[in-house]
Amino acid sequence: MKPIAFLIVACSASVTIPAYAGASCEANSGVATAALVELYTSEGCSSCPPADKQLSQLKQQVGAAAVIVPLALHVSYWDAIGWKDPFAQKAFDQRQSQLLANRKNRIVYTPQFFVNGNELRAWRTDLPRTIKDINAKAAPLGISLKTMSTDANQFVITADVKPYAKSVSGALYVALSESALVSHVLRGENSGVTLQHDDTVRAWFGPIPLRQGGAHLQQRITIPAEWKRQHLQAVAFVQDDANGNVLQAVSTAQCNQTRG
Repeated sequence: MKPIAFLIVACSASVTIPAYAGASCEANSGVATAALVELYTSEGCSSCPPADKQLSQLKQQVGAAAVIVPLALHVSYWDAIGWKDPFAQKAFDQRQSQLLANRKNRIVYTPQFFVNGNELRAWRTDLPRTIKDINAKAAPLGISLKTMSTDANQFVITADVKPYAKSVSGALYVALSESALVSHVLRGENSGVTLQHDDTVRAWFGPIPLRQGGAHLQQRITIPAEWKRQHLQAVAFVQDDANGNVLQAVSTAQCNQTRG
């Protein structure tokens, strides 16, 4: 039986309205648990481009009914061998290590996939099945995620979490990612290669602990000139503090698809 009511998205901007002219989006998580797919990658790693491609093509591989929230987090520990990844942040190195803190395997490497907080080594074959299994589970909480462009370089993200039971605990995280990125690598293991990236994390906020009644975050962001506003999407997810499992996630990517 297929899960229903995965995601409700409302977009108030049409393709004729500039992205900075008050464009807004609202996304609400549904009753099914979304699959948060985190890929830890680097432009300095020759084995990473196939994983980057896999992340970009997940929707086509799993099907339109699947609820997937992809994130590509570029790590910095490859930068020393000849090519500095322009999208890498040390905060993502720390995030990768934290995901393994309570696990039997604590080895960080690239490319490394996590689905709802759990490492998936057999990502080449098992990603579609893992995503479908997660989507078949009812979510313990709901997330409302809104974005608003207030002017040419200001972006506001608002996220609200509502637990369905008092026993739910964890923390809220919010990210802003960008797709359709192109990078020409000049040195390192991928020297001479042109790489394409989707869902690349640009900004990261949290954790915001869930209190009684949920959690709330409102974040104003100044968008650098080189970021393409039409390719930005916001993501919000809640992670269990005790075991590291992601409880629910939601993305505004569908609004970008609507704008065309």
